Amino acid sequence: MSDPSHDPILALANITKTYNAGKPNQVEVLRGVDLSVTPGEIVALVAPSGAGKSTLLHIAGLLDTPDTGSVTLAGQNLTGQSDRKRTMARRADVGFIYQFHHLLPEFSALENIVLPQLSNGTAKNEATARARMLLERVGVASRASHRPAALSGGEQQRVAFCRALANAPRLLLADEPTGNLDPATSDQVFGALMALVRDTGLSALIATHNLELAARMDRTLRLDAGQLSDK
Repeated sequence: MSDPSHDPILALANITKTYNAGKPNQVEVLRGVDLSVTPGEIVALVAPSGAGKSTLLHIAGLLDTPDTGSVTLAGQNLTGQSDRKRTMARRADVGFIYQFHHLLPEFSALENIVLPQLSNGTAKNEATARARMLLERVGVASRASHRPAALSGGEQQRVAFCRALANAPRLLLADEPTGNLDPATSDQVFGALMALVRDTGLSALIATHNLELAARMDRTLRLDAGQLSDK
């Protein structure tokens, strides 16, 4: 019998995805992709622009469906499941970070982290305490009452990290999370993200163009011509 603690938190098997299938302009984005992420592992996904990394992340996070293949999240095969079941699994187990922070402008940094927890049924005092703890961990606790417009780019993205972890997911998916920042800020913010992921024991799949950032993760996968390799 296998040890559940070592079973992949995410497993993709033989994933294919083609856009405009059967048409002259069809694009075969993913061609038989296999991928697994184990508990506590941080995996870099490196790919040239347009190679399909965002598509792969959306399929991994149950925001899109593959043409063929299976997606297993936290031991549950969600291939062909209803939208409701996929949404429930995503809300329970997945956190997302994008290149742009997408914070709600009319709410403070703290409120941006509290709101997803309230939507998930968490009591307000508990949600607030967790939000403050996350902000403290990424070094922006003193900015809790500020709205996004009053925060620097690096501060906004740190708050976005906290929001992604608000509901204590088991898997973090990040698409160029520091891509909009200058190199010095990017390095600092990425360091905060890595510390936060390590401290919380999360698994993570992080897409990046930055090979130096990729080298700081546990393993690097490359997506090219629709296929993954570890070379």
